[in-house]
Amino acid sequence: MGVYYEEIPDSLKSWILTQKMLWVGSAPLSGDGHINISPKGGPDFFGVISPTQFWFMDLTGSGVETTAHLHEPGNARTCVMFMAFEGAPKIVRLWGKGRAIENDGQERSEFGCFVKEHGVKTIKGTRSIILVDVEQVGSSCGWSVPFYDFKGYRDTLNDFFKKKDDEDMVKYVSSSIPSRILGRF
Repeated sequence: MGVYYEEIPDSLKSWILTQKMLWVGSAPLSGDGHINISPKGGPDFFGVISPTQFWFMDLTGSGVETTAHLHEPGNARTCVMFMAFEGAPKIVRLWGKGRAIENDGQERSEFGCFVKEHGVKTIKGTRSIILVDVEQVGSSCGWSVPFYDFKGYRDTLNDFFKKKDDEDMVKYVSSSIPSRILGRF
């Protein structure tokens, strides 16, 4: 049976912060667009700022669907989901309104200030921080979620970005975003 909260309770905050992976769901307002579910994970790549704010790092390397949906006027719907793959079964969802804080490389910009204020350790491929204003939290049993063993984080994407200089990153980012998404901004 599910339990719902208006904010992230301390008991779930500590559990959330021990998870290795999360999924982000977003969708366009239009019924003919597609729903996007994006897996995220990495050491220190997400966090809880307060009982009503959660953030995650959005990395370059694939499409930019979540950001495209959040840039659509009047659309900020976001759902973040965690599942226990070890220990007691649990599924936690954070529903709210998200917004992308774009990485413009400037220390005094909103992105730079956010990173500094919250001690976020970005990597070279950090496209943005997605900040979610949490409106509802749901916790359910997860009895059907299988057990999985965590073996480690994949370093391939991080290693790929470490080899690129700033000019290469600009070229990569602009060539890796599908034109159907660029047209939305």
